[in-house]
Formats: sequence, C-alpha cells, structure tokens
Amino acid sequence: MIQAIVFLPLLAALIAGLGQRVIGTTASKILTTGALFTSCALSWPIFLSFVMGSGEAEVVTVLHWVSSGALQFNWELRVDTLTAVMLVVITTVSALVHLYSWGYMEEDPDQPRFFAYLSLFTFAMLMLVTANNLVQMFFGWEGVGLASYLLIGFWYKKPSANAAAIKAFVVNRVGDLGFMLGIFGTFLVFGTVSIPEILAAAPGMAGSTITFMGMRLDTMTILCLLLFIGAMGKSAQLGLHTWLPDAMEGPTPVSALIHAATMVTAGVFMVCRLSPMFETSEVALGVVTFVGAATCLFAATVGTTQWDIKRVIAYSTCSQLGYMFFAAGVGAYGAAMFHLFTHAFFKALLFLGAGSVIHAMHHEQDMRYYGGLRKHIPITFWAMMMGTLAITGVGIAGVAGFAGFHSKDGILEAAFAAGGGGVIAFWVGIFAALLTSFYSWRLVFLTFYGKPRWEQSEHIQHAVHDDHGHGHDDHAHAAQGDHHHHDAHHGASGDGTAGYHPHESPVSMLIPLVLLSIGAVFAGYAFKYQFIYPEQGLAFWNGSMLAYDAELMHHSHQVDTWVKWTPFTVMAIGLFLAWNSYIRNTTLPARFVAQFKLLHQFLYNKWYFDELYNVLFVKPAFWIGRFFWKKGDEGTIDRFGPDGAAALVAGGTRLAVRLQSGYVYGYAFVMLLGLVGLASWAMVNFL
Repeated sequence: MIQAIVFLPLLAALIAGLGQRVIGTTASKILTTGALFTSCALSWPIFLSFVMGSGEAEVVTVLHWVSSGALQFNWELRVDTLTAVMLVVITTVSALVHLYSWGYMEEDPDQPRFFAYLSLFTFAMLMLVTANNLVQMFFGWEGVGLASYLLIGFWYKKPSANAAAIKAFVVNRVGDLGFMLGIFGTFLVFGTVSIPEILAAAPGMAGSTITFMGMRLDTMTILCLLLFIGAMGKSAQLGLHTWLPDAMEGPTPVSALIHAATMVTAGVFMVCRLSPMFETSEVALGVVTFVGAATCLFAATVGTTQWDIKRVIAYSTCSQLGYMFFAAGVGAYGAAMFHLFTHAFFKALLFLGAGSVIHAMHHEQDMRYYGGLRKHIPITFWAMMMGTLAITGVGIAGVAGFAGFHSKDGILEAAFAAGGGGVIAFWVGIFAALLTSFYSWRLVFLTFYGKPRWEQSEHIQHAVHDDHGHGHDDHAHAAQGDHHHHDAHHGASGDGTAGYHPHESPVSMLIPLVLLSIGAVFAGYAFKYQFIYPEQGLAFWNGSMLAYDAELMHHSHQVDTWVKWTPFTVMAIGLFLAWNSYIRNTTLPARFVAQFKLLHQFLYNKWYFDELYNVLFVKPAFWIGRFFWKKGDEGTIDRFGPDGAAALVAGGTRLAVRLQSGYVYGYAFVMLLGLVGLASWAMVNFL
C-alpha cells in the first residue's frame, strides 16, 4: 500500500509530462488528479489506524541502494505515526489542489506540464517523509526544491516569476549546505545514515566533543545546528525567509501546495523526526526556540501592512511556522505536529479562497480594489470565514473551537509550562496572535465588506474594455502571470464598478473549498487528544521515535486559567481593532500611517531584509562575477588560451599565405637560398 501511495504520483507525473502530446490535456489532468486521490484514499486508513491504536510501525524495502565501504543503506519506506500524519496532510491537500486547478488553470495552454509538476512535487515530498535514512530524506528534500523551482517559475515568460524561482532556489541552497554538512557530520560521528540507528545512539553522544572549524565543540550541538540550518531554509525561518513571499509569483494553486502542507513544513517534520538528537543539546533547542519565536513575530508584523492578498497569507504562513518551531524548541513536538496538521487545512483553504477571489476579480490581487464581495461570491466568502476563524484561534477554553484554536493554544500553553525561554516564546506568541487576528480580519473586511472599490482597478477596467470587443489573447495572457480571463457581466450595477459583476468560481474550485472548510472547523477537536494529551499521546506516538514529553504536555493542561484565556482575549482585541479600522472608522489606518510613518515603512518594506542582503551579498557577488568574467575569463584565459591560440594560428596562416605565392621563380629563389645556406654550412664545418 505504501508503495502505491508514494509512486503513483511519480508515475502520473512521468506519463503526463512526457506523454502529454500523445494522451492530450484532459487525459493528463484525469491521470494526475486520479493518482493523487488514490494516494489520498490509501493514506487515510493508515492514519486512522494509528489514531485508533491499531497501527504498527513498519519499514518496507524498495531496493538495495548504496554499498560503499562503511556507507551502506537501502531505499526504504518507513511508516509510523509521524509518517502517517504527513501522508494525509500531503496527499489530501495535493489532491484538492489538483482538483482546484482544473478550474483555476482552465485557460492555460500548458496544463499537462503544470499538473505533471504538481504530481512530481508531491512524490518528492512523500519520499522525504517516508525516508528511513538521511540520504533518502535529502533526496526528497532536494526533489521538492527542484519541483518548487519549476512551479514558482511555471509562467517563465514573466520576468518576476523567473526571478522568484531563482531566489527560492538560491536561498534554499544556503540552507541545504548546512543540511548536507549536518548529514556528513552525523555519518562521521555515528558511522551510519540510518535514522533509527542514529536516534538510538544519540543519547550516548551527549556531552561529547568534536573538532569543528579548529575548535573543540559539543558534538550534538554542532550536528543539530547544521541540520537546523537546512530546516530554516526550507521552512523560511528568519534570515532565510526572503524567498517565501516572492514565491507568490507562481499560480495560486502552487502557493497553496507549497505554503500549506508540503515544502515549508519539511523543516518542522525533520526537526520532529530527529527530535531525540535535538533533545541531547539544550543549546540547539534554545536556538530553535529563539529563531521560531523571532520568525513568528517578524512575519506577523509585516503581514499587517501588506496589500497583496496572497502576500498577507504568505507572511501568515511564515509566522505559523515560527509557532511550530518554538513548540519543538521547548520540547512540545506533539504540539508542533498538531499545528502542522491543522495548519495544512486552514492555510490551504485561505490560499485557495484567495485564488477564488482573484478569479472573481479578474486577477486583481490588491485588496484596496476589493470590497463588498460577500454578496457576489458567498461560498468563497464563507470558506474564507472558516479559514479566518481557524487561523485566528476562535474558541472557548474547555468547550470547543476551530482547528487553530486547539493547536495554537496547545503550543502556547506548552511553551508557558516549559518555563525559561519558553515563557518568553509564550509572550512573543501571544503578541503574534494579536497581530494574526488583526491582519486576518483586515483581509476579510477589506475583501468582503464595505463599498466596492473595483472602479479603481486597472484589471477590472481592462476586463470591461475587453468585453466590449477589444479583446486579448487569453492563452498568452495566462502565461504571463496569475491571470484568468472570464466574462464581465454588464448592466446598471449601481455600485460604480463600470458594470463589472464578480461571479462565483466553478464547481471544481468550490468543492476543495468546502472540504477544506470541514477540516478547518473539525480537525482540531477531532484529533487533539492523540496529539497533545499525555496518555493518548504516548499511545499515538508509540513507535514513531518522536521524543514525546508526556510530563510537559500534562503540565501544559494544568496552567493557570489566565494563560488559557489570553489567546482568546488577544484574538478578540485584534478583531476589534480590525473592525474599528476598516469598517467603523476607515480613516484611522491612514492617520496611523501618517503618525507612525517610519514604523510603517519599516514593516511594509519587510524590515529591509532584501535591501540588506542586496548590499551584503548580491552586489558583491555580481562585482566578483564581473571581475572574474572580464579580468579572469576574457582578460586572461581567453586572451592566452583559445583567443591567443586562434590569433597565433591566424598570424601563422597569413605568413604561410605570403610564402606560398604559386610563382615558380619564387620557389626557385627559395631553393637557391637553401642551396647557398647548405653550401655555406658545409664549408664552415668540413673545410
């Protein structure tokens, strides 16, 4: 069964990608979507068996892979609780994204390639989470990096999409260097890349030292920090986060797939999979906690100022990943995985809902040009409401709540119970929760409430202009960006929108929204006991190698009442602030920006990380590149190498041409000179 789950997406990707001209567009879409729904249908029984307590960890050998001296390992698929959680997350979101793309990418002329990339991405992620050794994990790790590059740059005729794809690829290479060094060091220390063997031996290495960069340092701290650098790149943590918002240049289904359930959660999964290693180093756990909390705060502050609907949700993803990491840093790995699980449903819902809004607004992504859409696209509105209620953590302690309420509050309570740095992370998380509520409800109010502001949008004006008969090439337009042409309805709308009337998305896009809404509402309550309650959690995680701390989770449920009610309180404050600013008193945001102009610019420009990196890394890299190009390549290698040799040959050729005149008297003269020279030499040497 596990072989089918993993390899069906690969088979579908190969057939759709290589055989699209033979089988056609529709068959490619049916094949890839069918393969993902089949993998999804096979994944849920595995997950539910672990939920019910009847599942058992197993390892399935696919083939013997490498045997080189001490380095020996097989290609194996590991199935345990941790894998089962990731299987349902990946296959469910990917299957629904495939279905959603039927409607969203309908006008794109290159759909088979798109669906093949989606399936290839899913296969690589499945390879990562089923890995039983570090090399196989790295194979999947790099596979999702490649597939994300292809998907982000899918519209390769769009310069910004190409730049975003390259940026994602390069930034992730920085993190991957740390990951590779961590794998090399782990093999050096443990003599194996087998994850079970490494985790079994890890406690025995606590306190040992190793020479690194000429210094004797704690072995496990160095290994864990190197591995965590890889996680920082893949999961867009502070410092290596700059690629994530730019990845919005890809089609919206790509955003949902990459930022909801797959690529960006790979780092969290890796830290949880190797949690027994991290448990041997307090320093490494402290770094994970600090970086996670800092990322949580940074992304939340930036999200409050953005106008692009997809970028707001992208920074929200970055912030939620911070929650997962500082949960892992304080030892609450079950809570980290729980938030990963619930986050997949409501974040995919928010991204796909945003895509539905963009579809209705003729590829307009600026929320300043929305307003009043709840009457025109009611299903999308209610789906986005469910996602917003989930991500902001709406619920009543001890009673009920949406998915994010159970998982995010579980993280905050565990952080507080952990004490020390966990308390600091708790307060950072509380402030981030306030900001999350504000920017999430800000998105809802700007998009679905208030008066329509569509007449200010060039995209809407262009749509109406085209519908009057001027037209444009839909296919070429779709290839240039996140664009879809659909009918503009005319008539006296009475709302100053130049006659444009947004309409609901097709059924293929609405079905995923409805199904993900169910997950956003019930996923937290349905599975909270298995993930974060001590006794059930011990049984659920048994055999997964996860360092589940039942004592910490027990204490997390015993925290003071004010700790449990604080997240709800700040959520309500954020909701009120957003309502007061964008519904009741719409002039307030402009006055705030005018009053705190420097702060707003700092946040709107993303803390100037891109500008800083441009000065520190990009410009010096270009200068070094130009120097070696002009002085090294052209000025030295070409000059004295191929160009110099070519010049020497050309000069010799010209000389030879002059000597080979073709006249007999010229040759006779040369012969005479030769005879005179020979005679002179003989006279000197023999007479």
